[in-house]
Amino acid sequence: MLTFFKTQRFFIIALTVLSTMACDAQTTIKTNNTPNPSVDYKRLANIDTLVNGYLNRNWVKGVVTIIVKDGQVVQYKGYGYSDADTKKPMENNSIFRIASQTKAIVSAGVLVLYDEGKLSLNDPVSKYIPEFSHETVLDKFNAADTTYTTVPAKRDITIKDLLTHTSGLDYAGIGSDNMKAIYAKSNLPSGLSSVDQNLQDVMKRLAELPLVHQPGEKWTYGLNLDLLGDLIEIISGKTLENFLRENIFEPLGMNDTWFNLPVDRATRLTTVYSEDSLQNIIPWPKNKFDINPDYPKINKHYFSGGAGLSSTAYDYAVFLQMIMNGGGYNGKTILSKRTVAMMLHPQLDFTFDGKNDFGLGFGITSDKGSADGSRNAGSFSWGGFYGTIYWADPKENLICLIMTQQTPDSHSELFQQFEQLVYASLK
Repeated sequence: MLTFFKTQRFFIIALTVLSTMACDAQTTIKTNNTPNPSVDYKRLANIDTLVNGYLNRNWVKGVVTIIVKDGQVVQYKGYGYSDADTKKPMENNSIFRIASQTKAIVSAGVLVLYDEGKLSLNDPVSKYIPEFSHETVLDKFNAADTTYTTVPAKRDITIKDLLTHTSGLDYAGIGSDNMKAIYAKSNLPSGLSSVDQNLQDVMKRLAELPLVHQPGEKWTYGLNLDLLGDLIEIISGKTLENFLRENIFEPLGMNDTWFNLPVDRATRLTTVYSEDSLQNIIPWPKNKFDINPDYPKINKHYFSGGAGLSSTAYDYAVFLQMIMNGGGYNGKTILSKRTVAMMLHPQLDFTFDGKNDFGLGFGITSDKGSADGSRNAGSFSWGGFYGTIYWADPKENLICLIMTQQTPDSHSELFQQFEQLVYASLK
């Protein structure tokens, strides 16, 4: 009986998403100044008060927000500084390191190949990279000397496992303590610190290391999208950068989204900040996590599918609108409607964070998640390491992003307060 009700709930959420997308098919984002009748602009102005309050308290250096309601930009602003030392203002088209916001784009790239019949979601990774045959799973770990024992994996990991973060791959630098140590010993990068390494070589080294759990057993945030990026390169015969540009960025007009930021856009790249031990905001130290903050401007051939892109709030809103439209935008079809419906359908038999679902590349707000938050069930979302958050709410036909460049952030409640004010402004 429980399984029946879960199935019914998934069906209702998917039906709501599909119905909304059908009503708003091929919506193109408009930037006219015509008031949107569904928005209370007096309440919307509370966002200015909120963000400026954080800036005045020196809790953040700069922020960009964008709100798209019914395909219309109703708020798109830069606040504070893009570079506080030089007092360079934050423009709304400033370019941010979007880190894990890269993941949804690369997930869409994999599904472009799926729509072309070049792969199946149930394909084992070993079909394309033989080194991933006969994987092992971590059993016992000795922290004193980083030695470990393993047991055989019950099955090979699949493309769907990677899309849903259930493969058992962990994260270098930010994952579990045991796997961080194992990955560090093998010089595996997180994705952001790689410039000269070869992606396929790194993924083959990853294949030699144990999984943190059996494939499909649970949700673990890890190097899944870096591996998917490698699969895109292998299957398409193109670099990940060129594949995404040809199949997603150029058709959507996402001209400010890059792995290697062109010189003529480099001046719009925001400064990235961190905090010292007293929670004072400081420029990102170049040795922090072995990440050079100038990596978007460094010519590289290692394209991290999990974290490597830089972009603007507007570009990313266009990508989300394409998903909201059911795969098309401005007359260009990126994905089929059925494939987008799969992306936005809960794919797991368990929650990934204790209350919400996970699709193919997105977190999906569940009924439980919606009950104690602003977003409606069926909203899809994620964020990035440096302090960028997005969500799209098909029920409200709403797309929102709030972008900073700071981690850690002792005042990250800004993101939740922004979300509350967005929904409070809807009529």
